[in-house]
Amino acid sequence: MSADVDVVPAAAPRPQPPVARPARRRATSPRRRVVRWVVGIALVAAGIVFAYPFVWLISASFKPRGEVFDNRLIPKTFTWDNYVQVWQEAPLALWLLNTAIVTVLAAGAVTISSAMVAWGFSYYRFRGRGVLFALVLGSMMLPGAVTMIPTFLIWNALGQVGSLTPMWAHNLFGSAFYIFLLRQFMLALPRDLFDAARVDGANAWQLFWRIALPLSRPAIAVTLVFEVQAVWTDLMRSLIYLRDASTFTIPRGLKALVDAFGFGGEWHWEILVTASVITTLPMIVLFFVAQRHIVEGVVAGGVKG
Repeated sequence: MSADVDVVPAAAPRPQPPVARPARRRATSPRRRVVRWVVGIALVAAGIVFAYPFVWLISASFKPRGEVFDNRLIPKTFTWDNYVQVWQEAPLALWLLNTAIVTVLAAGAVTISSAMVAWGFSYYRFRGRGVLFALVLGSMMLPGAVTMIPTFLIWNALGQVGSLTPMWAHNLFGSAFYIFLLRQFMLALPRDLFDAARVDGANAWQLFWRIALPLSRPAIAVTLVFEVQAVWTDLMRSLIYLRDASTFTIPRGLKALVDAFGFGGEWHWEILVTASVITTLPMIVLFFVAQRHIVEGVVAGGVKG
């Protein structure tokens, strides 16, 4: 008599995870390779074209007067005397200080004021908002010559002509271009975040200063860098408002050097090119330091806006 034997079924084999196959690298076609080479050569050529004037300027600043225009990138006669003489011929340090003061005040004023207006247009919903924003953008269509004389009459009535105040105080009222740039960025900020902050008791100023402004850092950086460059190279406004050499900014000071040593003067072009190199270097350093923020701000504004 045979005993019943319980038969235990064999366990089903566990499925093995698929083995990841190494991705095959797509073979670059000869045509694509040629296109890359052509684009690379074109970019290098364009870079050389744009960099050549500044390289020539640096080279000329180390040459004596008779060799400034010999078109040699490597000076035949190398001298440091130009950099010593330029500080003796002009109050360059004072001009740099004046320019730095005006630049900081102007860039800070236009950034904060434009950000506040942009925040109002992007967050609040009110009747006539679109028409009002269109009027702000329409102000960009006005040529600068239209507002130049009325603005001068206002500052003259206030007794500020000849001082540094007109060089930066106009930025307290914002800029239409920067308002548009910052508004497009702020429109993409999550509104739920601000609603939650309102529930927690945040007021309108706290929403702007503690939430909107930090989140808009890339656009703020772009605004700051663009305005710093614009103020640093602003010659027209300094020609209109600055009268005394002690208040000159860099562009106005270089114009004074051109009048004294250039056309109709003693033709000391080595002094002019050396002063130009000294005053250009801060902007080059600024763009090298801030280039990552500039790219992030422009890309983020283009994608989110």
